[in-house]
Amino acid sequence: MSETINVVELFAGVGGFRLGLERANKEVFKTIWANQWEPSRKTQDAFNCYANHFDTGIDEYSNTDISTVPNEHFANLEIDLLVGGFPCQDYSVARSLSGEKGLEGKKGVLFWEIKRVLENAKPKYVLLENVDRLLKSPSKQRGRDFAIMLATFRELNYVVEWRVINAAEYGAAQKRRRVFIFAYKEHTDFATRQFDFTPDEIVFKEGFFAKTFPVKPEPYKNRVGTVELPEDILQISNEFAYEFYTSGVMMGNKVYTSHTEVLREEFIPLREIILDDAQVDEKYYLSEAAVEKFAYLRGSKKIERTSASGHKYIFSEGGMSPTDELDGPGRTMLTSEGTVNRSTHIVEVNGRKRFLTPLECERLNSFDDNWTAGMPDRMRYFCMGNALVVSLVTKMGQTIMEIDKNERVTSEQMELFI
Repeated sequence: MSETINVVELFAGVGGFRLGLERANKEVFKTIWANQWEPSRKTQDAFNCYANHFDTGIDEYSNTDISTVPNEHFANLEIDLLVGGFPCQDYSVARSLSGEKGLEGKKGVLFWEIKRVLENAKPKYVLLENVDRLLKSPSKQRGRDFAIMLATFRELNYVVEWRVINAAEYGAAQKRRRVFIFAYKEHTDFATRQFDFTPDEIVFKEGFFAKTFPVKPEPYKNRVGTVELPEDILQISNEFAYEFYTSGVMMGNKVYTSHTEVLREEFIPLREIILDDAQVDEKYYLSEAAVEKFAYLRGSKKIERTSASGHKYIFSEGGMSPTDELDGPGRTMLTSEGTVNRSTHIVEVNGRKRFLTPLECERLNSFDDNWTAGMPDRMRYFCMGNALVVSLVTKMGQTIMEIDKNERVTSEQMELFI
């Protein structure tokens, strides 16, 4: 094991991955470079927040379009762990114009930038986060996009584990479901040990996620599947469809997937992150008109609508509680939090209804209080709606440290296998 684990953070946002890893052990996890760039925004609020909290690894490429960063920059970084939360996009590929040169992914798709970093820097470990619909996209060819990702990792000699995690089931204050992906080079000591287990043993007991987030020993409703990925990624892009469950592992071409269930749910009630009335500015309380508006938005409704073609149909929407239950975890926070929107949290404290404050939204994601202070409120809500739950990363960081403690293969030896 090396004394430190060098980290590069892509699509860094306000630094949730870095904060989570440093909470696990700031002396071990050393972020040597990070990139955050929001296209079409004059003010780079998220990057400015990141730079205010973390002053190392910030250079000319840190706040620029990742696609413009040269390969040499990544090749010169000694990366052990690559982390990032990237958008769910269309990962389809096509044969290049001169077909013998291989495949081309759709332009602007950020996963191909992850691939480029992996090709040039060859980190031992990769930890990524995405929305859980990634496993089922696109709707007309379910599972295709995730299979393309898996095949990409396979071509780069990685073993891949994944798990859909609801943060509220593992000690957080928010029902935030996200898929996390942990990949590790086939020739690490950790991978060698994992090859001694069966795929179901990895998913339910011995794997990275099983060790970090324990699950019941049996799959939910016997939902288990195996599939072999085609060798040709173009064939996957054009033809492949498969139902991936909430957990799984890929070793070589073979994929095992299962629907796992949390062993014991441990959440933080919304009540515990709420500020005292004296700490809440009056601007966060709802006017009578706003109370009525939210009552309508959150109520059940059936409305006749007319489509663009002139067809009439009934739009229906189920009702939800007028306010959010304080004794349970918060619902998933979106980037529209704090606006007049059905999805916005509304709490009632001492008989008065109000929005969550930006500070309370930081607590929903287990950031430090006032982490995003200095931005306009609208951007503070937006950044938290985009962020991950930091406490989950801390738990995963602790497991990565345990894995790396037993790692005898050096970076120089790894080059022999690549």
